[in-house]
Amino acid sequence: MNFATWSIRNPIPSILLFILLAIAGLFGFSRLPVQDLPDINLPLVSVSAVLPGATPTQLETEVARPIEDAVAALEGVRHVTTTITDGTVGIETEFSLETMLSDAQMRTKDAIDSIRSDLPSALLPPTVTTTNFTMEPILVLAVQSQRMNEAELSWFVDDAIVRAVRAVPGIGKVERVGGIEREAQVIVDPVRLSSVGATASDVSRALRQMQQQSSGGRGQLGGEEQSIRTVALVGQASELAMLPVILSDGRRIRLDQVATIRDSNADRTQIAMLDGKPVVGLNIYRARGAGEVAVAEGVRAALKELESRTPGLALTPVGGSIDYTIEQYEASIAMLYEGSLLAIFVVWLFLRDWRATMVAATALPLSILPTFAAIYWLGFTLNTLTLLALAVVVGILVDDAIVEVENIERHRRMGKPALQATEEAVNEIAKAVIATTLSLVAVFLPTALMTGYAGLFFKPFGWTAVIAVLASLLVARLLTPMMAAYFLKGNGRTETENARVIQERLYISKVRWCLAHPKATIAATLAFLAASLALLPLIPTGFLPSDDRSLTEMSIELPPGTALQTTVETSEQVRGALSRVEGITNVFTTIGQSGESTSGEIRQASLSLILAPRGDRPSKTSIEAAVRESLTGVPGARFSVGDGGSERLELILASEDVQALGQTAQSLVRELRALGTLSNINSTASAERQEIVIRPDLQRAAERGVTTEAIGDVVRIATRGDFDAQVGRLNLDNRQIFIRTRMADEARRNLSTLANLRVAGRDGVVALESIADISLASDLSRIDRYDRKRFVAVSADLNGMAQGDALARVEMLPAIRAMPSTVSLIPDGSAQIGEDISAGFLTALAAGVLCIYCVLVLLFRDFFQPVTILSALPLSIGGAFLALFLSGSALVLTAMIGLVMLMGIVAKNSILLVEYAILGMKSHGLSREQALLEACRMRARPIIMTSVAMIAGMAPLALGIGADASFRQPMAIAVIGGLLTSTVLSLLVVPVIFELVDDLEQSARRLFRRASHQPQSGHATL
Repeated sequence: MNFATWSIRNPIPSILLFILLAIAGLFGFSRLPVQDLPDINLPLVSVSAVLPGATPTQLETEVARPIEDAVAALEGVRHVTTTITDGTVGIETEFSLETMLSDAQMRTKDAIDSIRSDLPSALLPPTVTTTNFTMEPILVLAVQSQRMNEAELSWFVDDAIVRAVRAVPGIGKVERVGGIEREAQVIVDPVRLSSVGATASDVSRALRQMQQQSSGGRGQLGGEEQSIRTVALVGQASELAMLPVILSDGRRIRLDQVATIRDSNADRTQIAMLDGKPVVGLNIYRARGAGEVAVAEGVRAALKELESRTPGLALTPVGGSIDYTIEQYEASIAMLYEGSLLAIFVVWLFLRDWRATMVAATALPLSILPTFAAIYWLGFTLNTLTLLALAVVVGILVDDAIVEVENIERHRRMGKPALQATEEAVNEIAKAVIATTLSLVAVFLPTALMTGYAGLFFKPFGWTAVIAVLASLLVARLLTPMMAAYFLKGNGRTETENARVIQERLYISKVRWCLAHPKATIAATLAFLAASLALLPLIPTGFLPSDDRSLTEMSIELPPGTALQTTVETSEQVRGALSRVEGITNVFTTIGQSGESTSGEIRQASLSLILAPRGDRPSKTSIEAAVRESLTGVPGARFSVGDGGSERLELILASEDVQALGQTAQSLVRELRALGTLSNINSTASAERQEIVIRPDLQRAAERGVTTEAIGDVVRIATRGDFDAQVGRLNLDNRQIFIRTRMADEARRNLSTLANLRVAGRDGVVALESIADISLASDLSRIDRYDRKRFVAVSADLNGMAQGDALARVEMLPAIRAMPSTVSLIPDGSAQIGEDISAGFLTALAAGVLCIYCVLVLLFRDFFQPVTILSALPLSIGGAFLALFLSGSALVLTAMIGLVMLMGIVAKNSILLVEYAILGMKSHGLSREQALLEACRMRARPIIMTSVAMIAGMAPLALGIGADASFRQPMAIAVIGGLLTSTVLSLLVVPVIFELVDDLEQSARRLFRRASHQPQSGHATL
């Protein structure tokens, strides 16, 4: 007695088991977080070091290189990427995937602490962080108010909105974009400062020392203890005018004698605009492990309540991933339903028995629901990949049930009672069903066990597919036989004589011809395979397909030194040009970044182009092409359109030889432009910008007792204010604002004013020009480094060309082929990840084929006939390549998933034929040809049924109905094309290969017997 017959005779345990599994599945489904992609916990540690006012060249020598050397020596470090801008060094250290993130962070911090004494004393303490939030915001909002000005709105966002959002569970980070900071400004007059013998440093230091409160004392009055606090604070900026300033020589002046005090705003370093109108932006990120949909719903509920309590407040969504995630989730669920219904309809179309169809159809929900329970238990989420796995196997899940029900129907047509027919049918088909299911498991299991980046992405995909397929086997061996025995009525639908004649004429006669002409059949098969492989160079290749979201990004970069207002004017000029592009509804613009050390970024702008709903506009790729064309009339700026990925080519050149690196990058840019197929070709080779250089005359400065540090302090404070940590603060009711001392904007525009600045010396203040030379020079505005070498990234828009084809053309360029030995071409991060994943899939494909062979050897106890089954695998490749070629799809990652899946499906069809042929020869005493013909007669129908059911299940994905199906469509097209050709060819070619392999096996056995009967050498016969 086996599982199937046991379940027939003991139905209650089986029914109870699947009721419990279904309940567990519903429970798991209700609690599974919904995401776009699974969380990828990469061991990345970020180091940020700030030295305000320092130039990139200075920071590279004094800060970046010592830190790089320290962290590069740590165990497990793979790559170190450094970005240096004005005042800031950002270093991202990538560790091997096996490294614990907490351990990597701790060791990185220890390494930096060990070299702290080697770093500049004015450097702010470096921060070592890891990210616990996703890299893409789930929501981007534009905040407007009719009752608040920009300063009030900025504080309202920082205070009320950010606090409300942070209270939502699952929030990782909230950042404001745009807006301004309130600040008390002390605008010193250089002339009046000079008349009283004071410096800007004196004023700033006096404010910091006087405008503060200190504590720490203790009193004991009246037998009780009291804390003592010294408070010297004013309530508003205007009260600062009366503040006494004590100079270094002990003299005292009043602040309003040398400065004008005003309650104003800090220098603007960022702007956000929606369709040209100033707004305050808000980026909201979820924490890793939190569901996007649940977090977004919580945020929207909190903001809706806040909006209802704040008259005049308007919150406009202008980006984020949540809408696309919801769209993809709903589309995936809908396609799961559609695929299931189509597969069930195909079963009914063949069986024309609603009872038999119901028995087969129960396999779908009872296989999928336990899968939800399993992926919840494994800690996975409902994301694009897990739902893709279910969409992939939806046609497969019903296969085992189809095969068993069809075999039961065949036995019932013989006039057997339902119970007897069911038991005999399921026992007869048992080996084939187990073999086909384990073959699919053998295909998907290597995907689930992949390591590296491929494993991070596709482990949920592989395990979801494996669990669903095993659940379908459990249904087929326990529930389907039991339901068939008690639910099916009558003797089944009798096969008509006409149907048998049609089958004999259309199919069996062709099999006879192939068996009679094996050489011609094999030659035609090899010709088909060769023609299929010849299609491969004609199919574009890439990593991921282009998506069709209703949002795209573009960036603008202006020359170094560009003023903020110029960047605003250029971005508005770009927005005006985009108004003529069809499909763009709104433009959200952000310029610059917040923070005292990133003012140089005001030359950069980012535009989020919000597109009309899909169906009411051209494709996203077409819109991006139109955007690039419309920008040709905007001079003096670099543009990048699209969010990178498959739409953009990125090449990275690295070298310690700065001159050779720059020349190679220039040559490569020039040759890429000459190709004519790429556009918007840019290089990150940072253009130089002007800077004012003060070179102290050390002899004269020493004679007057002036130090270089004093010169730097005065110049910094007078022109931009002191470091945030060093300035005084004004306490308001609910916050503190900085009190910043500096000169007026007009004074900073005049070089003579800078020359006349006074610096404290031994005998009083001296003019800066008397102890230093002031001149204009140039320096880099940004430095990028990769693995302790400078690098230049060269990028270009592909304009629809596949990434693989573009790379092949680039590799033939003279700039690459004749590259100096000191310069190296390295893959960028996304390309390297893509290569790792592609290599992982090829390895998984090979491992899957090997696993299928091992499974078949164990089940059939034969080393030869599994080769017959595997011979059908190449027959699927031709159809997959042909379908991709005819549809214009690229051979991308999802198409490779389809090829992996095809290996298991094609093996299923061959197993059904070979298993029945072996059964006929061994159990029924048929000749080889009779057994093959009988196998073709008996198994053609279930093979065609299962193939058509799988094609029907894949049809919604291939047609791309509804939401953006760009990610899933190549996979479905490849699977359907491969199924069509492999089903037709395997029904004709596998019998021929069976004969050839059987002949080979018989020859090998005769040779072995002959060798075993020969006398062994060394023994003489008498």
